[in-house]
Amino acid sequence: MSSFRCFVQCGNMAGLELLSDQGYRLDGRKSTELRKVQARMGVFAQADGSAYLEQGNTKALAVVYGPHEMRGSRSRTLHDRAVINCQYSMATFSMSERKRRPHGDRKSTEMSLHLKQTFEAAVMTQLYPRSQIDIYVKILQSDGGNYSVCVNAATLAVIDAGIPMLDYVCASTVGFVDETPLADLCYAEESGGVSSLALALLPRGGQIALLQMDARLHQDNLEALMDAAMTACKGVSKVLDQVVRQHLQEASLATGD
Repeated sequence: MSSFRCFVQCGNMAGLELLSDQGYRLDGRKSTELRKVQARMGVFAQADGSAYLEQGNTKALAVVYGPHEMRGSRSRTLHDRAVINCQYSMATFSMSERKRRPHGDRKSTEMSLHLKQTFEAAVMTQLYPRSQIDIYVKILQSDGGNYSVCVNAATLAVIDAGIPMLDYVCASTVGFVDETPLADLCYAEESGGVSSLALALLPRGGQIALLQMDARLHQDNLEALMDAAMTACKGVSKVLDQVVRQHLQEASLATGD
């Protein structure tokens, strides 16, 4: 019987094996293997752009409005570029453990800010001075990697809205278990107390849009974890590109072009 090198020791997940000696994870993936990604664009007709994305068991809906004239306080207007407004939320039924998540709680506010920073690095806002672009993302089902899944869904929604970006912005959450980087963490892995980071990347030029670390990580391990995160983001980029190409092909057939 094989022994296991690392165990989840939190809450009701105590004793679950994170990584076997054979290199398999809780859900049967290898260390660098991404969760299955499925996505559709143009799912919400009332918005300028929209997308639904599943990454493993985490599911998100993103909608985009704009560019449009500034709303609310005019003092926020930028004369040389568009303002990006992001709002993150979680459906009350998104987690198996029912927790009260009022609109505007600290975690949602923090996630909204991270999304804003991410898309400010990718969207060509200089093309739309004195304008506003609204990006709303809702987690419908949560099983880890919420930030990453939101970024990937929002990227498709921004593309669906016809808003130019420097490149796809793709994100992945990676962790480090027993000298082994794990790509695209699920909830059980995130909850295992492993050192992890979330990376949003513009893959063609290797530009980092956002890097977030929630735990201490030894400097010797940072390079390996960053390499794993970049590889994972580039893998996500290939999947998103296929989704975009499929959507354009379907749209072309629908219009008879």
